Amino acid sequence: MSTVQFDADLIRRYDTAGPRYTSYPTAVAFGAFTEDEYKAHVYMSNEDPIPLPLSLYFHIPFCDTVCFYCACNKIATKDRSLSEKYLAYLFREIEMQAKLYDSDRMVEQLHWGGGTPTFLNHDEMRALMEKTRQHFSLYTGDDCDYSIEIDPRSVTPETIGVLREIGFNRFSLGVQDVDERVQVAVNRIQPIEQTRAVIDACRAYGAKSISVDLIYGLPFQTVDSFRQTLDTIIALSPDRISVFNYAHMPNLFKPQRRINEADLPSAETKLQIMQLAVEHLTGAGYEYIGMDHFAKPDDELAIAQRNGTLHRNFQGYTTHADCDLVGMGVSSISSVAECYSQNAKTLDEYYAALDSGHFPVIKGLTLDEDDVLRRYIIQQLACHFELDFTQVERLFKLEFADYFARELEMLQPMAEDALLQFTTTGLAVTPRGRFLIRNICMVFDVSLRKQTVQQRFSRVI
Repeated sequence: MSTVQFDADLIRRYDTAGPRYTSYPTAVAFGAFTEDEYKAHVYMSNEDPIPLPLSLYFHIPFCDTVCFYCACNKIATKDRSLSEKYLAYLFREIEMQAKLYDSDRMVEQLHWGGGTPTFLNHDEMRALMEKTRQHFSLYTGDDCDYSIEIDPRSVTPETIGVLREIGFNRFSLGVQDVDERVQVAVNRIQPIEQTRAVIDACRAYGAKSISVDLIYGLPFQTVDSFRQTLDTIIALSPDRISVFNYAHMPNLFKPQRRINEADLPSAETKLQIMQLAVEHLTGAGYEYIGMDHFAKPDDELAIAQRNGTLHRNFQGYTTHADCDLVGMGVSSISSVAECYSQNAKTLDEYYAALDSGHFPVIKGLTLDEDDVLRRYIIQQLACHFELDFTQVERLFKLEFADYFARELEMLQPMAEDALLQFTTTGLAVTPRGRFLIRNICMVFDVSLRKQTVQQRFSRVI
């Protein structure tokens, strides 16, 4: 499953804008959606014969400094008092959300994202986890999957100890690039000694998994400079490495306006850097999971992919497929009982809704039968690089060739380019097609064809 071939000519031809498919339909398709609709779906999920376990996501929007490349929903501030008020409101939402869900629904997965979750001080971290444990049924053993995004500049070894103490066992570190010139250009000065110290602390405290995020396409990056970054990170031996494409969209994300476009590497250089990353990481023993993610062969993601149990959601690849996802905090997204719902994106809106006793839901989507069908197909392709037509027919009671006649026609040029091959029961993505899995998924994305939203997405490479 880990085999991937980098064909530069092919990638040049297929390099277009497209979704990353952390959901289907994607968030750009969300529309008017009320808290009553959200509650109705939660009640339906409770009434399932065997209700699904829960996955909780908490969004901490604050950052001490702004990284110029960032496209996340965040608030750059030096005012640490803002987190105290935010947590007071987040606690209200925790209480409101917990009342909706049956208490016997265990939390299998928990994630703090941002922003910078480690913007919180140690007492606030303890308080947030304690509040969560008071109102949700969290596993107490270390076999759970509790993860947090860490800015190595904002923590000490003591912080890692606190995070392990309150239950976190998976740590995701933002690094992006180790070259000082690149770091200065994107306003993220992070000496490698800082990163190494945090990784050492994670290991010393018995972390279950450590992942590192890198970005290619940043100012002043070259093939040689990124090779040094890869060598440095490989030497630190994290369990997972993500290599994301920097999408320069200053019209959508204001911090990016502080990046000088003339300093960005050319499209050809970006392609060479990505080819280097694939060859370097797979040569070092990492397996290509898909959509910019690499993992060691004994990592749970790689094992799940081999076992056919890998899943993809708003947090990316995960081994927890059968969970209802409850997002809390500003801009967070929930996925419950065939609906998506998103919270208010600004603090003022978020606070106002909770002050009035309402859930801060502002938009969302109820999936219809076709959405559920296409979501299944896109999940299979994105996670396992194959699709069994006969399985789809059994699960959804349809004739695949009739229902997807247009899609099969659209797939023919991809088959001729050897991105995929048709089998007796379905299709399999080839090693040279795996790097273009987003393009293959887009064939089944009817919501994308209905909307002119391509400009909202990053390019595939």
